Amino acid sequence: MSARHSVAGSLFLALASTLALAACDGGASQPPVTDAPLYGSALTGDFDLVNSKGEAVTNRDFEGRYQLIYFGYAYCPNVCPFDMTRMVSGYNMFAENNPDLAGDVQPIFITVDPERDTPERVGEYAAAFSEDLVGLTGSPEQIEAAAEGFFFSYYRVDPVEEGGEYDIQHPSVGYLVDREGEPMALIPVEQSAEAVAAELEKWVRPADG
Repeated sequence: MSARHSVAGSLFLALASTLALAACDGGASQPPVTDAPLYGSALTGDFDLVNSKGEAVTNRDFEGRYQLIYFGYAYCPNVCPFDMTRMVSGYNMFAENNPDLAGDVQPIFITVDPERDTPERVGEYAAAFSEDLVGLTGSPEQIEAAAEGFFFSYYRVDPVEEGGEYDIQHPSVGYLVDREGEPMALIPVEQSAEAVAAELEKWVRPADG
């Protein structure tokens, strides 16, 4: 064997070895998130509510998964339905592109209208958007405490005409809570499904990453 062939053979083996190592490392975990915008804030992400079956549900029940949370109410006439559609559609887009992570994100709807949004009602409302969406309600005190955990503000607007339905004013915003239960980012549910999916892509990591 000539020296040229010997050198070429050595280079080929070295290149093959490098490519093999690169292939093995192709699924390496992403670095953990340390710079999420809500980290270090006063938001706690705590809640103690009930689901559509009347069962107690707390934020601790979702530890190990991300929580994609929206506060609203089922009787909301013209804001919540669009926000919820964008949030769920964005989640579905993310799930389609990241099937291995889809089950690691739990979409949650929390009502701010406990007077009308019974467990049965929030269950029906959530199911209208997605079978993956969990609807939560509770007593006025429980709802208030949950909203305080996210610095979420809302207030009732009484009807102009006697016998009419009251409204509840609240901001259009979603929240992403990490696997440890710490709020990490706001989700732009008021923008588009693509914007929601992009934020999930940015922050959601595998359990070991």
